[in-house]
Amino acid sequence: MNPFDKVTGVAAPMMAPNVDTDVIMPKMFLKGVDRSGLGEGAFNLLRFTDGKLNPDFILNRDGYRDACFLVVGPNFGCGSSREHAVWGLQQLGIRALIGTSFAGIFNDNCANNGLLTISLDPAVVSELAEVVADGGRNDLTVDLAAQAIRFDRAHRSIAFDIEPDRKEAFLSGRDFIASTLVFAEDIRAFEAKHRAENPWIA
Repeated sequence: MNPFDKVTGVAAPMMAPNVDTDVIMPKMFLKGVDRSGLGEGAFNLLRFTDGKLNPDFILNRDGYRDACFLVVGPNFGCGSSREHAVWGLQQLGIRALIGTSFAGIFNDNCANNGLLTISLDPAVVSELAEVVADGGRNDLTVDLAAQAIRFDRAHRSIAFDIEPDRKEAFLSGRDFIASTLVFAEDIRAFEAKHRAENPWIA
């Protein structure tokens, strides 16, 4: 997965609660055998009306079309456990989601695929959403190494927590398999020792 260190870009507010994976990635985009075309599927029923861009949807508005962050409402990503929702958000250009809470399986899918989720207190999220709703102040920087979000034209900063192992995986760009392979020599040594001590095991 792509490493995440310090990313600066536009943030869009999407504060509705309980946005589920059916909204993030409608079911008609789950038929493919690979990940291609999922960027079109992301929020498709909100982004388009009768095949045309919906001007009322935040990501279709001037100043938000290239958003790489979403400030979201509580329980974002609830519903069915479709990894396609994460892939679609990434293909849409989203690098991080900032909210109060995320559905468990969705949050794990984000972590496994390199989409950063940041959980903050409700009052802080509301304040951040209010700032980025202003098209003149909707850029922010997520500095993962420093565990800080700088916003309001970098005049203000918010600290956030993240599990150390998850932080290291994002900074290095290692998924679970790559993280396991860091210990490849130790694993091979254990296997050889185990076989030598237990020769009756095939």
